[in-house]
Amino acid sequence: SVQFFEGFPYYVFQQQVEMDLKIMLDPENMDTKAVQNHETRLPLITRKKSAPMCSEKIVKGHSVGTLWALPASHHMGSPLPLLEDDVTKGILSLTDQKLIPPAARINLQTPPIASKAAPLHEFHRQLKKSPEAIYGTSSPSKGNMAPLPSSSSMVSARKSKPVWTYPAQQLEPKLQVPPQTQDPCFDGDIAVYHGRIDQKAPSFLAFKQHYIFSWGNIVSFLEHTEKLLKDYAVPLATINCQKLAEVASDSELSEHPTKSDILSVIKNQPTVEKLLNPPGQRHKGQGGPEMAATKIQATWRCHRARRAYIHLRQQQWASGVIHSSWLSHQLMARVRKALKESRQRHLENFSTRAKHLAANWNRIRTSRRTIIHIPSLGYPQCIREHIPDLAVQQNMQLGRLCDIQDANVDVIYICPLHLSEELLQYYNKLLGLQAAVRSGNPEDMGDLQDRFRILTPEAINSFPEQHMCLATQLKYSPKTIQRIQKLIQGRDAYIVGGVPHQDELAVADMLNLPILGSGPEVARLYSSKSGSKRIFASACVSTPPGAADIHSKEQMIHVLSQLIVDHVEVQRWVFKANDEARGEGTAYCDLPSHLQCCPWLQEEQQRHSPESWAEKWAREPALVKISQELPGLLAQHVQPVNEKRFPTWEKFLQTFLSQGGVIEAFPHSAEVTNLTVDMLIEPTGEIKIVSSGDQLHAEGPLKSSGSTIPQHSVDPAVLSSLCLKIGETCRSKGVLGYFSIDFVTFIHPQTLEQQVWATDLDLCYSDQLALTQLMLYVTGGSLDCLSSHFEVSLGSKDLKSQRIPHEETEPSPPRSRRCAVVSSQLRHSSLSGISYSVLLQRCKARGVGFDLQEKQGTVFILYEDEKCCRLGMITIAEDLQGVLLTFAHNLFIIHQEISPPNMQGETNFKMAIQGIEAILGITAENKVKLEEEQPWRADALKE
Repeated sequence: SVQFFEGFPYYVFQQQVEMDLKIMLDPENMDTKAVQNHETRLPLITRKKSAPMCSEKIVKGHSVGTLWALPASHHMGSPLPLLEDDVTKGILSLTDQKLIPPAARINLQTPPIASKAAPLHEFHRQLKKSPEAIYGTSSPSKGNMAPLPSSSSMVSARKSKPVWTYPAQQLEPKLQVPPQTQDPCFDGDIAVYHGRIDQKAPSFLAFKQHYIFSWGNIVSFLEHTEKLLKDYAVPLATINCQKLAEVASDSELSEHPTKSDILSVIKNQPTVEKLLNPPGQRHKGQGGPEMAATKIQATWRCHRARRAYIHLRQQQWASGVIHSSWLSHQLMARVRKALKESRQRHLENFSTRAKHLAANWNRIRTSRRTIIHIPSLGYPQCIREHIPDLAVQQNMQLGRLCDIQDANVDVIYICPLHLSEELLQYYNKLLGLQAAVRSGNPEDMGDLQDRFRILTPEAINSFPEQHMCLATQLKYSPKTIQRIQKLIQGRDAYIVGGVPHQDELAVADMLNLPILGSGPEVARLYSSKSGSKRIFASACVSTPPGAADIHSKEQMIHVLSQLIVDHVEVQRWVFKANDEARGEGTAYCDLPSHLQCCPWLQEEQQRHSPESWAEKWAREPALVKISQELPGLLAQHVQPVNEKRFPTWEKFLQTFLSQGGVIEAFPHSAEVTNLTVDMLIEPTGEIKIVSSGDQLHAEGPLKSSGSTIPQHSVDPAVLSSLCLKIGETCRSKGVLGYFSIDFVTFIHPQTLEQQVWATDLDLCYSDQLALTQLMLYVTGGSLDCLSSHFEVSLGSKDLKSQRIPHEETEPSPPRSRRCAVVSSQLRHSSLSGISYSVLLQRCKARGVGFDLQEKQGTVFILYEDEKCCRLGMITIAEDLQGVLLTFAHNLFIIHQEISPPNMQGETNFKMAIQGIEAILGITAENKVKLEEEQPWRADALKE
């Protein structure tokens, strides 16, 4: 009988069967004799009936069902006679009895081994054989089947000899017990206490006996289960035997079951799972302290390695940043160096061409020439970002086109917007009025399209988010540069810019033309509020009490306290940021009315004499009290002019201190008039006053919206004297070209004398000057700023236009004085809902137009036709009161024509009308009188 051992898989049993067959087929083999010594018992061979056989050679095979009999036809030729009983014993018996010679050739009618295709199974599946495949087609009997081993012998054999498995053996099919040897309804549980199974328990032994033929997989699964429960110190677990057998039969011996597989065979799975999940539970079981120590060491080493790795990555990152920063720094340094050299070269060429322009100015200004107007606002980037509709603001000087009034001048106007055909036609007709203005006959209109060009750089839409000034856009527009070069080829030309910028010098270098203007650095230095104070101080002109070059909050508080003590009578103090323009960076505060210590301060001043009050010791207590009150007072009561940009004092203060600024007193008077004077320093050094006008304030007392030309608030001789002093000082500082000066005049409440203070200086071409040029063009008049007279020649229908005024053969027509109101800052949101042609027709129907014979009426300046929210207007009449009322009347008509009753829109028309009322001193009482005397003029004051 074949011995079975506990835990032996089926492949061991199969190998034993194969060896037994080898011994039966070749008993003389020396290799099989050693096997016989291990008490291997051969199976009993059942005798069968004799059959004819041929004995010539013994056939060896690995596995046979029975021993075949030799055919009777092959009995002849044998050395001994064969009996019938011998023949029936088979080839092996005949060979043992030496009845068949060793060299005999045996032919078998039926081969002992039948070949057929072996079935191949998937690697992960178990190849299970049926009992018929193992024992043959017939059911095994007790005579030819080895008895099954007992469980005790299997346990002892397992204890005595270990079982080893190999990868090749894992592919062997498992032995399946015939169905009648297993009870499919077996159900039982195995208890595991502290990771150990009681193998002597009846339930375990019964389970073992029941699943004896698949016990190898079950034992391996149980070992892993015991190890898991020991590792996690599980006190009690109950295993479902049937589930265990199912899971174990589906697994391979070489595969370790997962935790989920083990938990799936445990009945009290939730309880065991709760014990497995808590952190640190693994360290309470078998080998827990060693594993905890290993975990701590591994964690510490990981932490240390991770920290070293992070430090290394930080160093690598830092080295990369340093490397890239250094490369960027080197690149930026080269770019800065190239820009510096380029700008220095541009500045040197600018100075050289300015000298050439000065040397040839007398010839150039009387000969055929081309003026290139670039109305660029070259403010710093931080200021341009806060200018609403920057392109429209740069296009408000279309009056520069009127330089063609001189027959020797052609104009190239660089426009920051694409003008539609309607607008181009409008300006073509407007500029064609020159001959009609001289003759007074509208039929004498000419076509002057060959005298002016309006060019738009192609780069105006290339940088929508950069807020570039017009000079920079022109710099990056090579096609426009080439076109300008063709237009000025072979002719004298020069550039008249706006607010100077570095890129203006670059454009001048590209065109090789001089600039009639100051350099960017000079303009920025003396156009600032602090710089203009230095110019006025050098020119010895009166300025408001104040202080300049303030850059810190402590300095501001100290200086303002000192000013309040020195000028107790001043009621309002004005704060101006250095680089802001058009009143945007201005704020004011009525400090004495809010100072709690102001009454005490006035008493202290009266208690001391003027000499003692000038001493520091007398004013020290007042300075301390004022300095303590000022920070909170300013935060509550300062009023910025542009509340949208500076909604709080903190934001205004941030801009004020970053740019620097000035603090100056506002005149303490009921009537205060601001005026602007435009001047020109020619390349030869000659100083001229080209325009002057009193300011209109439609949006507050510190922001100009227009002017009345000429000015009537200051004696022209006094004003000319002040302007010439300032002009000489500017010329000594290197200022060239057009610039404007702002003054404020009032009657001193104590001395009752007129005071004139210089308040601001802008080294650029102003909007007022552009409107003045258009005013003179449409009237054919002249403006004498030394006498503040604006005179026009009344035309005649019979008078023919003459191109050269020096060839007059008839006496000059009579001249008449005129006044004008000009504004470039009119704003109404409803303008976008109507086209310009319709607006002009409606205004003409309401009597708003221009009379070429009388040289009075209204002219509009149209900037663009996309948003259409802004326009300019020039109104000309015989006297100041009449022109102001006409201007207000025109605003009233435009408002009526473009605004439905229920949609008034956002506008500054009403504030402009209120400003006109303030200038005229119109009150509720004299409005009634005005309606009786001049009802058409009073209509403008009803809204």
